[in-house]
Amino acid sequence: MFAVLIRTNSSRTRPLSYATLQRIRGVLHAALNGAIRRGLLDRNPAHWIELPSGRRPRAVVWTEGREANWRQTGERPAVAVWTATQTAAFLESSYDHPLHVLYLLVALLGLRRGEAAGLRWCDIDLDARVLQVSHQVQDHNGLTVVCPPKTESSVRVLALDSISVSALRSLRAERRRRLPAGAALTGFLFVNRCGNPMSPGYVTHAFGKLVAEADLPPIRLHDLRHGAASLSLAAGNDLKVVQVMLGHSSIVLTADTYTSVLPCLAHQAAEATANLVMKAARRTAKKVRRDSRKATRHYGTKKNRRPGSTRKSAHKIRV
Repeated sequence: MFAVLIRTNSSRTRPLSYATLQRIRGVLHAALNGAIRRGLLDRNPAHWIELPSGRRPRAVVWTEGREANWRQTGERPAVAVWTATQTAAFLESSYDHPLHVLYLLVALLGLRRGEAAGLRWCDIDLDARVLQVSHQVQDHNGLTVVCPPKTESSVRVLALDSISVSALRSLRAERRRRLPAGAALTGFLFVNRCGNPMSPGYVTHAFGKLVAEADLPPIRLHDLRHGAASLSLAAGNDLKVVQVMLGHSSIVLTADTYTSVLPCLAHQAAEATANLVMKAARRTAKKVRRDSRKATRHYGTKKNRRPGSTRKSAHKIRV
């Protein structure tokens, strides 16, 4: 099975990564372990499958240099995130699109694609400014189905910022104008023409078209979630806060996989380290100068120094 997957991979529109092959192996390994527990197999044949390393590529930021190289050569990183300026440019460019609010929530709250597409009006309390993630939608066999979130930690309540609240209020007012007088607003926030939840596949397709129209460096919709974590850290939020926002069970996963260091964060870290050293150097310089003055008063000047006396030398530090 894996030999066929690898052999036909080059002809696929979206080739499988080594990480995807490792995940397929993991699912198969778990299923065959279940067969062993039921007495259907004596050993797990997936245990001896050797595959290339499935290390996840580290996310990088679309800096000016990377963007210039992409425009010149077409080369792009496997995983990349936008800067705050690029994210703002996309949200401004997509303002009139029906899915603008969905992309806004992904960019600011780090929602997964299925979580954002599966939001219902009963999951949102605009007066309390909170949003609850309790389920998601997925494409399955040509149908869009509602299912539980990815993990137990994915069920979470998120605080809404003022920008998201304003956007959701505008969306709610627009939807209410389409309803008969006195009718309650129910169902999903983002629906197709039939009133069913929006297909995650269409959400991704529309995102790609909007990125191209905005003439921005290309990223995947999931990279908008990566960027939300990085931008949250750049805003000064704690890593634990980012973990809860993304719905991760482990803070290690948040730190190693879903956060990339923006240039501003790297510069802030470098400046903080340099300032710490310089502050220590200033304290040392003050102490040396203070000791030098004490030594001068104690031993006297060169003219009145007693014969045979010695004078301690003071090393000056230029800061």
